[in-house]
Amino acid sequence: MEAAERDGVGLALSGGGYRAMLFHAGALWRLNELGWLPKLTTVSSVSGGSIAAGVLAHAWHKLYFGDDGVAENFGKEIVQPLRKLARTHLDVPVTLKAMVIPGRSAGEELARRYAKHLFGDCCLADLDPAGPNFVFTATSLQDGSLWWFFRQPGPHGRVPLATAVAASSAFPPMLSPVVIPDPHEPTRKIVLSDAGVYDNLGLDPIENQRAVVLVSDAGKKMRHETNPRHNWPMQMFRVLTVMDNQVRELRTGSLLKAYQDKQFGGAYWATYSDIENFELPDALPAPAALTRRLAETKTRLTKLPERVQDQLINWGYAACDAGLRRWVDPAAAAPKSFPYPGSGVG
Repeated sequence: MEAAERDGVGLALSGGGYRAMLFHAGALWRLNELGWLPKLTTVSSVSGGSIAAGVLAHAWHKLYFGDDGVAENFGKEIVQPLRKLARTHLDVPVTLKAMVIPGRSAGEELARRYAKHLFGDCCLADLDPAGPNFVFTATSLQDGSLWWFFRQPGPHGRVPLATAVAASSAFPPMLSPVVIPDPHEPTRKIVLSDAGVYDNLGLDPIENQRAVVLVSDAGKKMRHETNPRHNWPMQMFRVLTVMDNQVRELRTGSLLKAYQDKQFGGAYWATYSDIENFELPDALPAPAALTRRLAETKTRLTKLPERVQDQLINWGYAACDAGLRRWVDPAAAAPKSFPYPGSGVG
């Protein structure tokens, strides 16, 4: 699509377990403060990012936006539920429960937990039509394509929000797959896994549509190994890691080139960003030596210490602020402090 034909603002929230969920919570916090949440046209999400997006979608009708576009109850409706979930062990209990209950997949159990803790019986069709178009992406294990869940009438709209988020975050092999009936052919089954298998940034629903593309990336980079294992199983695991890393690097490189070529406007920030590279004299203090440790937080759905939660939210807030004020909204006022000033980023 030509740049002149694009419109609206797209936000992509990457995968990365609870690490991503909390980093994105901080980014959404800053977007709210700057009045950008009501400007969003599409929110595309992957895996851990889909948990944050799901909570935002579920609570959108409860957010009270003032004339400045700021929702004063953002903390109560968005941050508090996400932090409550981050105090909950999910991945191991879900896996064990699926192993002992015949006929129940880990993905189905994960959806049950999301319904219990966050979404209840809300379906995609129940999402507020006045809000952005929320797209929860997953990967089809049948043909390797990207599968989209979003609000629409008909059978697709009756899919529970908890199921859409579970499919997007069904990290293989322990939490995967999520199996759903085909909305158009009920006798056919759709077998889905974590969206990050296909696109860990969640770019597909927005990069060819929106005039402004905002990307919050909490994905984890491949760790350097001086002496890779030689045995076949470990060597195969390392090869799969290399392939995954290559896809992520290609996606990110393509996005940054599109910004450079002015195909669309926007900003990219990541857990691995060095805040000094945004060249903002009034950016929040976030030394790379400290934020790198947060970027290395394990990709899990398991309980995180309160202070680590504070720091991940603070870092997402600071990174989003730097990206937005540097590349999209330079007139925006600098923040006075972190959301949790006593915790900083490390």
